[in-house]
Amino acid sequence: MRQIELESENAIKYRTCSWQKTAALLFSEYICLAIMSFPWSYSILGLVPGLILTVFIAAVVLYTSLTIWRFCLRHPEVRDVCDIGQYLFWDSRTVWYLTAVMFLLNNTFIQGVHILVGAEWLNTVSNHGTCTIVFSVVTAIVSWICSLPRTFDTLSKVATFSALFTFISVLLAMIFVGIESHPAGYTPAKGDPVYTALPVAGTTFVSAVNAFLNISYTFIGQITLPSFIAEMKEPRDFWKSVTAVTVAEIIVFSVVGAVVYVYTGNQYMTTPAFGSIGDEVLKKVSFSFMVPTLIFLGVLYASVSARFIFFRIFENTRHKGNHTVVGWVSWGAILAVLWVLAFIIASVIPFFNDLLSIMSSLFDSFFGFIFWGVAYLRMRREDYGPGFYKNRGIRGWLGFLLNVGLIGVGLFFLGPGTYASVMSVILNYRAGTVGSPFSCANNGL
Repeated sequence: MRQIELESENAIKYRTCSWQKTAALLFSEYICLAIMSFPWSYSILGLVPGLILTVFIAAVVLYTSLTIWRFCLRHPEVRDVCDIGQYLFWDSRTVWYLTAVMFLLNNTFIQGVHILVGAEWLNTVSNHGTCTIVFSVVTAIVSWICSLPRTFDTLSKVATFSALFTFISVLLAMIFVGIESHPAGYTPAKGDPVYTALPVAGTTFVSAVNAFLNISYTFIGQITLPSFIAEMKEPRDFWKSVTAVTVAEIIVFSVVGAVVYVYTGNQYMTTPAFGSIGDEVLKKVSFSFMVPTLIFLGVLYASVSARFIFFRIFENTRHKGNHTVVGWVSWGAILAVLWVLAFIIASVIPFFNDLLSIMSSLFDSFFGFIFWGVAYLRMRREDYGPGFYKNRGIRGWLGFLLNVGLIGVGLFFLGPGTYASVMSVILNYRAGTVGSPFSCANNGL
């Protein structure tokens, strides 16, 4: 309540979100285009391991999200993941800056993904009506305009709309692949779609890790949670938001991934999976319902980054909490720089799966696992002393081993995960399966 009182006289109030509005923001963050990479991941891993990993990653992310929530309740002064990074690692200002760089890069890469897919959609519906770079610029400009609202309360009103359209989009995709006689690219020589319960023979380490990273990327979004919690009227209700969203994620991701994979098979799989729909009109209809999310989710991450920068420039000034020319011009300029950088990323790495894998290995290693394993250990040390795992019996040991394991998973993401992601990029360039940087070539589905 103290934080709300501090901004009571401001024209722009930030702590305005109920748990329902926060849930809407989380739904829009997680129920997104990356769902359509699940069929491809299942085609690599096999249906059974794919579904098991889906539930496992969801459970881990829920557990770490609740760890973040408890940490933020202890430290209401925390505004974002950078503050947490500094606190966790020796109160080092150097760690704060390193975390800030990763935080901003992660968010800007996500903006880049949405510019890339926005250009893919425009190419798809227009049958490559103009140069892909033009479509990328159009997507970036529209996204910049939509990023201008300065509070999450405003964005939450759009979030439910965005998540609803995503649900319709993936539902239509499932229906369309189910009712079609054959998926896109079908030939008698390749035969009818074949799906497998286990990985097919010849599955490589690089492809398997990339598939795992794609699943993980879709679930791992803890980097934004401190920012969302900081804008809640009652942060103690956050557990309701994140639990509801996790249950919905497991159901939607598993059903969409399994159904589309079964009807598309290993031979005809594309990513995003809209490309597996054979009828051009049906493909365009299904893909088009994803447009609000293509714009909104990039906007959400741009807003998180812009607020991070803006708050530090204008802390303790009237420009932060009031409508001033300097404040609004600066806000717009910060967003413009972020979207220009995102456009460059989308143009330099013009492929969907590998871009997701690179982000997952470089950033989710810390923001999905390592940070929160360390946060748990720090909180338990504060509560029960250095030997807390010995003092609390079996419960202490289980908590200790689980969170050390989370740190280990994060290190796996960072090491072998990054290796697999980079190798996949190299192999795709060698095979000629992706376009060149800043290319006008058609990237439509």
